[in-house]
Amino acid sequence: MNVPSNLLFTKDHEWALVSGDEAKVGITEYAQHELGDIVYIELPAVGDPVSKGDSIGTIEAVKTVADIYSPLSGEIIEVNEALKDASELVNKDPYGEGWIARIKISDPSEIKSMLSPEEYSKLVD
Repeated sequence: MNVPSNLLFTKDHEWALVSGDEAKVGITEYAQHELGDIVYIELPAVGDPVSKGDSIGTIEAVKTVADIYSPLSGEIIEVNEALKDASELVNKDPYGEGWIARIKISDPSEIKSMLSPEEYSKLVD
């Protein structure tokens, strides 16, 4: 499983790329593999306030429907519009073109509670 060293992770298989007071978020390679072929993604709305652990959307796969949980508290400042027409990007490139949203972080202390790449690797091994 690919676990990029520049990301932080949650036990629910979301990732965050933190840069200053913003985070780009998505689901991990492990999560997309477990879900199977993704056919639809319900994205959050720009401007929505979110709390860590809140559902910010859903992913519909051939096998199941799963919630996407916010790894951090803040406000949705951008969503990946490309996923509306090409949800399979999450399967093909979960850490790149398949990102889901960007969040303006309101509580930076929450970053400390996320899993390091090493901790996440142990979780999914």
